[in-house]
Formats: sequence, structure tokens, C-alpha cells
Amino acid sequence: MGIAKKVAPPPRRIELKREDTVKVISGRDKGKSGRVLRIDRERGRILVEHVGMIKRHTRPNPNKQIKGGIAERESAIAVSNVMIVCPGCDKATRIGHHVDQLPGGRTRRTRVCRKCGTTLDKK
Repeated sequence: MGIAKKVAPPPRRIELKREDTVKVISGRDKGKSGRVLRIDRERGRILVEHVGMIKRHTRPNPNKQIKGGIAERESAIAVSNVMIVCPGCDKATRIGHHVDQLPGGRTRRTRVCRKCGTTLDKK
């Protein structure tokens, strides 16, 4: 009898983008805010600036100019633990969508704040 392999859940849709400002709503760093640095859509995790700090012990490597020692860096947190911060009302909010009609019969879908209606996409 073999050991069953852990199957990864299907990738979920993540509405966040790099450079978005988010607020942590649960976990060890609840209440902190920061910029999104990286998004892992397959695992559903994001890297937020100054959130989830861990200490990393690094060996010196003179060939690669790595000094070595104990370095602090961010670790990834689950995307379900953060909410986007609206630049208009400056509150953590859910993301809504608004469809704009462009000339030529084309449409554009923009992210909007559910509380105040301000667009979250930077032009």
C-alpha cells in the first residue's frame, strides 16, 4: 500500500496585483499594511512588504558576494488573510468590478472599491 500524494488545490483567482496596498486581517501580523511584492497564484500565497518577517540563516559565499549571517526577510502569507486598501476611503475593502464601454465597441473591466466606488486600477 503506497502513500497517497497530496494533490494541490486548483489555482484560485486572485484579484490582487503587484504594488497594491493591502491590510492583513488575520494571523500573526493582523493590522499591518504593506505593498504586494510577489503573487503565487498556484499556491494562493502573496509576499507583502514588512509582513510575515522571518530570520534566515545564510552561509557566507565569497564567490557570489554573499556576506552571511542572520538576515530578516518576508515570508509568503495566504491571500485569504489580506484585503486591499482603497486609496480613496483609506479602508480595507472587497473588490468590485465595473465594465466601461470604450470607443469601437470594446469593453474594459476595472477594479473598484465596494465601499466608495473609487477605481483601484492605476492608469
